[in-house]
Amino acid sequence: MKTSRELIQRQGWSAVNIRSVALACGVSVGCIYNYFDSKTALVSATVESVWCEIFRRPEDEAVFHDTQAYITWMYGQMEYGCRQYPGFFTLHSLGFMQEEKADGKQKMQQAWQHILNAICSVLKQDAKIRSDAFTEQFTAERFSDVLFSLMLSALLRQDYNPAAVLEIVCRTLY
Repeated sequence: MKTSRELIQRQGWSAVNIRSVALACGVSVGCIYNYFDSKTALVSATVESVWCEIFRRPEDEAVFHDTQAYITWMYGQMEYGCRQYPGFFTLHSLGFMQEEKADGKQKMQQAWQHILNAICSVLKQDAKIRSDAFTEQFTAERFSDVLFSLMLSALLRQDYNPAAVLEIVCRTLY
């Protein structure tokens, strides 16, 4: 996976295939096929690996107890991801929307669900949020959806300044 990520960084997504990964790893094509039965499986695993690298847990666990700190961290990770893997968020998302790439689409959706769950968890653990901020209709889960949608929109615009989202959070929750 590390070699696949390096190929993407140096040459773009089209560089990731069974033959190029085998060559870069110094192993036979058959060796790669022991782990991945197709280029699609290799690319799918690479996508998951990139998501995991970009959104790996921060060393400072306090980020997961403060909504503002978490959002700031997320936007920083989004910027890092776009710098490390240009076009990753848009190119692979569009590519995996095709039906024959269902596994890649599923990996992307799993990564998104993981991020969404983390946002919700942070909202529920943030002691600074006023006690009446959430209601039966306006839940932490629903607000997580809103925040996640804003983050996806920021990714597409390549806008890594969390100020507007932080303003929404402050006006809504504190």
